[in-house]
Amino acid sequence: MKHLLTIKELTQSQLLALLDLAKKIKSSPADYRHALAGKSVVMLFEKPSLRTRVSFDIGIHKLGGHCLYLDQQNGALGKRESVADFAGNLSCWADAIVARTFSHKTIEGLAEFGTVPVINALSDLYHPCQALADFLTLSEQLGDLSKVKLAYVGDGNNVTHSLMIGAAILGASMTVICPEGHFPDGLIVNEVQQLAAENGGSLVLTSDIAALEGQDAVYTDTWISMGDQTELSDIETKFNPYQINQPLMDQYKVKYFMHCLPAHRGVEVTDEVMDGKGSLILQQAENRMHAQNAVLVTLLS
Repeated sequence: MKHLLTIKELTQSQLLALLDLAKKIKSSPADYRHALAGKSVVMLFEKPSLRTRVSFDIGIHKLGGHCLYLDQQNGALGKRESVADFAGNLSCWADAIVARTFSHKTIEGLAEFGTVPVINALSDLYHPCQALADFLTLSEQLGDLSKVKLAYVGDGNNVTHSLMIGAAILGASMTVICPEGHFPDGLIVNEVQQLAAENGGSLVLTSDIAALEGQDAVYTDTWISMGDQTELSDIETKFNPYQINQPLMDQYKVKYFMHCLPAHRGVEVTDEVMDGKGSLILQQAENRMHAQNAVLVTLLS
């Protein structure tokens, strides 16, 4: 494992090992307090962040490492200075690069031209750190991930892509429920179908909300992704039937609710569900740090 750009570069055994290490770090943090001693990690952020920035910063500190945050005060990546030069220079000083970017090509460029591990902290196509935290959370709640039935409802986006990939590698069942015209990227769907076939998982795509029947957990995200200029009024009518609310949870007997946050309360999900006893949102948020620490330890040890 040289980088974490998506999850699809991981084998099933590597993915399970990362989740197992995350559980160990979470349960015995003192055992890993020197894991990154003498190591420095640069964080490049083109987008705003709460969970990603804080969980990486504090997580690196808990592992005994040093974190340096760079926003775009000096211009976007690739504009003031080429991505290749950025990666080459940072590799002279840092031991790893964590990047949250608009374009996945920027992440790939950092990995291609740098000489240190690169971790994708979110791009337009993938959000692997979020998915790792989500599967850690599901493992804690449900045990054997190959038996998990996870539904995603809403706009097919970078989070959906990473969840689909992770579920396929783990041999889990994934159902993606989207309004017409808002399904995940077709090329990624094809890759996921192949991964699912190889690992004993399954992927179903549908616009029928009744496909929630029999699912262990339902996952949703904002209907409009960060940076998308679409107005809510333009899509509200199409998306309203896909709001996650308590009557829907009760009707289809779904026990757990998940969201990567930030959420638009009262839009894609109601307060009752977000704050309900089946909500896993804060467990997911906490697990961002533990899952990312497992990645850092694996890449830098």
